[in-house]
Amino acid sequence: MNVLKSRQPVPALVVDTLEGTWSLAEQSPDNFTMVVFYRGLHCPICSKYVGELDKLSGEFAEIGVSILVLSGDERERAEQAKQDWNLNNIAIGYGVSTEQARDWGLHRSAGRGKTSIGIEEPAEFSEPGLFIVRPDNTLYWAQINTMPFARPHFLEIIGALKFAMEKDYPARGELS
Repeated sequence: MNVLKSRQPVPALVVDTLEGTWSLAEQSPDNFTMVVFYRGLHCPICSKYVGELDKLSGEFAEIGVSILVLSGDERERAEQAKQDWNLNNIAIGYGVSTEQARDWGLHRSAGRGKTSIGIEEPAEFSEPGLFIVRPDNTLYWAQINTMPFARPHFLEIIGALKFAMEKDYPARGELS
């Protein structure tokens, strides 16, 4: 598993989204691109988490942050998540490969049947990760989980990014 370091380039990321191909290298946000890896359609916590982000996407846009959410799900499951979770404001990527997940330092899990909401887990999938990337494609902030629980709250992230931009706060965690 790869460990990403702040102030260092992040791995290349090119994925399919429901709107077409998306490339991190081609993004040009005013301040940051936020890449949120979620577990997949089977995850009831993801539905609430990604749904919250969709509702707050305008506030992120106001502070110059573009957003991509993505998973290893196939297109059909990504489309179902968009519909079932009422996602209307954020780009949804799908088909994240095992190699891409490893490149980004994500933890992987084996499927164990149906979840509490009755949706079959894929044979393998990535656990959550949140990455805030500067326009020069260096890492500013990362949050990687081994479990679906206790993810960073998006309102807190908005507040922290406002503070960081106002104070020109440096990316931390750069030492090995």
